[in-house]
Amino acid sequence: MSTPPVPRAARRVRRDWDLLAGGGEPAEAFDPAMVAGLPEPARRWLVHAIAPGTPLWGSVVLTMRGEIRLGAWRPFTARQVLAPPRGFIWAANTRLLGLPVAGFDRYSSGSGQMDWRLGGLVPVMAASGSDVTRSAAGRLAGEMALAPTTFRAATWAPGADQDRTVVTWRIGDEEESAEFRVGPDGRLLEVVVQRWGNPDGVPFGRHPFGVAIGAEETFDGVTIGSVLRAGWWWGTDRQPQGEFFRARITGARFR
Repeated sequence: MSTPPVPRAARRVRRDWDLLAGGGEPAEAFDPAMVAGLPEPARRWLVHAIAPGTPLWGSVVLTMRGEIRLGAWRPFTARQVLAPPRGFIWAANTRLLGLPVAGFDRYSSGSGQMDWRLGGLVPVMAASGSDVTRSAAGRLAGEMALAPTTFRAATWAPGADQDRTVVTWRIGDEEESAEFRVGPDGRLLEVVVQRWGNPDGVPFGRHPFGVAIGAEETFDGVTIGSVLRAGWWWGTDRQPQGEFFRARITGARFR
C-alpha cells in the first residue's frame, strides 16, 4: 500500500509525516476476545468500533473540514496523520483577514511544535519547547479515540462510573491519560483530558479539555467519531467560551 502524499502545509516535517504514516500490514487481526479483560466501557466501545477480523492498524490518515475559532469562526480543511503513542501531525489551511494561512500542529520525534504561516512564507504563529510538547502529548492521548486499532499500546482502567473508562499512554518520558464516556450501545460520546496548557492566557498547568462526538462513521471496518466539537474548560461554566474547534471527518485511511 502506497504512503499518502504529505500535505503541502506539513512539508517542513515531511520525514516525521512519513514515519508516522508508514507501517504495512499488521501481524494480527481483531478478535473480540482480545478485550474481554478490559473495563466494561472499554470493551463495549472497542467491540463496537472494530469489526472482527479488521487488521490492528498502527496509524490512520484522516481528512476533515470544519471551523476553528481564531477571533471569529473560520472555515478550514485539514489532513492528519495519527499514530498513538508515537505522534500526530495535523496540517490545515484556513484564511485570516482574507489571506491564506497554512501550517501544522504536531507531536513527533519526542517533541511538540506549532508552525503557521501566511501565504506559506510569513510566520504568524510559531511555538515549541517543553510546554508545547506537554500540551501536544495530552492532545495525542485523547485522539486515540480516532485510532481504536491501537488500543493494545495503552493501559485501561475503570472510570468514574459504569460508562467511563480511563486510557493511559506512555508518551515520551511522561504518562498521559484521557477519560472516555461510552454509551450503552458502544458509541463513544465524549473524551476528557486534564491537558497541559494556558488557555485564555492563564498560567500553564493542567486544565479540562474535552471533545463531544455527535455522529460516527465506519471506514475499512473501523467506526470512529465523525462530527466533533472540542475546547478548553470542559464541564465547567466556561465551556462555551473555551470551545474553538468543530469538525467533520470526511475520510480515514488506516495503515
